[in-house]
Amino acid sequence: MSGINTPVSSTTTFDSQHSRQSSLKTDTSVEDEVTQVETLVIGAGPTGLGAATRLHQLGRPYLIADAAEAPGGLASTDLTKEGFFFDVGGHVIFSHYAYFDDAINRALPNADDWSTHQRISYVRVAGRWVPYPYQNNVAQLPLDLRVKCIDGLLAAAEHRAQTPGHKPKTFDEWIMRNVGEGIADSFMRPYNFKVWGTPTSNMQCKWLGERVAAPNVRTVIKNALTGETAGNWGPNATFKFPMKDGTGGIWTAVAAKLPTKTFKLGKSGQVKKINGPEKLVEFDDGSKVKYQNLISTMALDGLLDCLDINSSSSNTVPKMKVAAKEGLVYSSTIVLGIGIRGTRPERIGDKCWLYFPEDDAPFYRATIFSNYSPFNCPQSDIKLPTLRKADSSLPYDEDVKEGPYWSIMLEVCQSSEKPVNLETLMEDTIRGSVSTELMLPTDEIVSLYERRFDHGYPTPSLGRDGAISQILPGLKEEFNIRSRGRFGSWKYECGNQDHSFMLGVEAVDNALFGTPEMTLHETDWVNGRKNLERRLL
Repeated sequence: MSGINTPVSSTTTFDSQHSRQSSLKTDTSVEDEVTQVETLVIGAGPTGLGAATRLHQLGRPYLIADAAEAPGGLASTDLTKEGFFFDVGGHVIFSHYAYFDDAINRALPNADDWSTHQRISYVRVAGRWVPYPYQNNVAQLPLDLRVKCIDGLLAAAEHRAQTPGHKPKTFDEWIMRNVGEGIADSFMRPYNFKVWGTPTSNMQCKWLGERVAAPNVRTVIKNALTGETAGNWGPNATFKFPMKDGTGGIWTAVAAKLPTKTFKLGKSGQVKKINGPEKLVEFDDGSKVKYQNLISTMALDGLLDCLDINSSSSNTVPKMKVAAKEGLVYSSTIVLGIGIRGTRPERIGDKCWLYFPEDDAPFYRATIFSNYSPFNCPQSDIKLPTLRKADSSLPYDEDVKEGPYWSIMLEVCQSSEKPVNLETLMEDTIRGSVSTELMLPTDEIVSLYERRFDHGYPTPSLGRDGAISQILPGLKEEFNIRSRGRFGSWKYECGNQDHSFMLGVEAVDNALFGTPEMTLHETDWVNGRKNLERRLL
């Protein structure tokens, strides 16, 4: 397995929001207990909850297990002791499915449960804020860089005209063919390396779909001459966000619509071993569950590690492990949060999330998290002490004072090809926030948050498709295991919250009725449509 081999670590100043949702925790710690169930779901993130929602709707027996104390998975939210909410990554709600919309609207049914935003995003390049998508707004760059980008766009267009049948094999080839050298060097290559921790030449390009805008050369040149800004683009140009409790609040609410008795959380939900031929899962507390269908949202490499190789007479599992080691690549993600005293500054305005391709900051993306909801920060009458100034050399008053407050959430990638000094990362992040004008040296910091996730991004590596085309069918055919979800199916292109939820729904229908799984197998078709007409309500 390529990626980071160190265990998951967590350095935080938070109390988990979800640890307070004790009503969902079950106490089933009985040694050698064996439970029989039609469908076992491992993982209570969006995919597992999608599966459970569908099973509950159908009235079929199931059990959902997760080693965490509460649902949410990689879409959960943490709360610092000072009262700042931070998602465990950059998440917003936009959807391709009516069924998904029904589920989250049933969980949070009131108009004041949500805020709706028009995406306002920028790329920080050459000391300027360039509107996103960068490749459509090179008019905002300094003249020398603007000329280089436009020249590259024209060269790329000429090359496409000369080679109409050529299909790029790597992400780097796709970049050069579509946007040219200027945009490649100033944004696409450095930014994507900061996100993935892998050079673009080592990534495939089948995953791109609607995620990367291919520029209209005529429009780009016209805007470069007139100074106009290109309009918003992409499926998340408009998005929703929960008013309270962050993204994790959505999934806590979705889980609350399901019977408490169907959850097996905490140590009782930590998988110890899976006997594939016997269709038997053993948990850390000694309990065992015998299933007919298993829907797993565990990371695919972790699932293979849990499969009892001695319980199978075939060599299927060793072959799948070799395929995973050779073809599956991932990076780790460190999420950092900064809570700041003061009125949100004008230079920040209504910005949503911001991209940072240059090396003057360790983070690749920053989200002005307080802009998503006023409840993501403590209310202004809450008194908090100052921890430090953004410039740590400046003196500060330690007395508790009232707000108002605002906050920034930042994301950093770590991989074998992109090491990170975790001991200095917070200081480096604050320093980078100042150098990129997110913060001023005199800003008063009142809360700091840091958490690392070993499995952060499933990389669309060159060997990925070959690996999953062997592993996913093998698990299904040999053990009736459907591995689904962001890391369960290892397909980033169908790893958004709506995709993930529907991967679980469709896995249930496939297991019970043989229905095709369109999100997993026809992702481009799904992403090309809006609100597929399948309803929960």
